[in-house]
Amino acid sequence: MRILGVDDGRRRIGLAVSDPTGTLARPVETVAGHDDPAAAAREVAAALARLEAGDEPVGAIVVGLPLRLDGTPNDQTGHARALAAELRRLTGRDVVLQDERLTSREAESRLALRERDWRVRKKRLDAAAAAVMLQEYLDAGK
Repeated sequence: MRILGVDDGRRRIGLAVSDPTGTLARPVETVAGHDDPAAAAREVAAALARLEAGDEPVGAIVVGLPLRLDGTPNDQTGHARALAAELRRLTGRDVVLQDERLTSREAESRLALRERDWRVRKKRLDAAAAAVMLQEYLDAGK
């Protein structure tokens, strides 16, 4: 069963999905972010429904947990926790939090290897960061 990765942001939310074996993650899309975690969860739930309509079901959701480099919470941490709780309530699926420190930088580096235009990279960055975060989760064997 596949796993959905969510890179939470107030402007954009990046989504990625694993293959059915839970081995590889790939970016899927970016949806609108919201200041309200409940509204953000509704966006993600709608995207999840679209994703499942055309493919295999998703068994769990991994939400990126933004932390400072020293591991302490930052101003986005509470929003991500609230989003995870609301996704659990809305979808009835297991929702886990995964450290997402430096995933956006890693995604930007990877995208820069293939795409020179920063405007194109910016459109893909959030979904790519979700894929990096989800891949880290999969590699950890959680």
